[in-house]
Amino acid sequence: MSTQQERLQALELKAVWAEDLLEQLNLSVFRQAQEIEQLRRQLAHLRQQLRDGAAPAAERDPRDEIPPHY
Repeated sequence: MSTQQERLQALELKAVWAEDLLEQLNLSVFRQAQEIEQLRRQLAHLRQQLRDGAAPAAERDPRDEIPPHY
């Protein structure tokens, strides 16, 4: 194999590797965008709950709740 053919083959290999990497990165970005959108919806829901006066679970006093055996 000539040097020129070896160089061409090396470039083709790099191009295939770069395309694969680009595909993986695109998939990762897509998944992250989906997760960000889900988190935004959850945050909006929590903000609405606060506006509506619903107390988050962490702020509730456990003494106010009826034990399960009653």
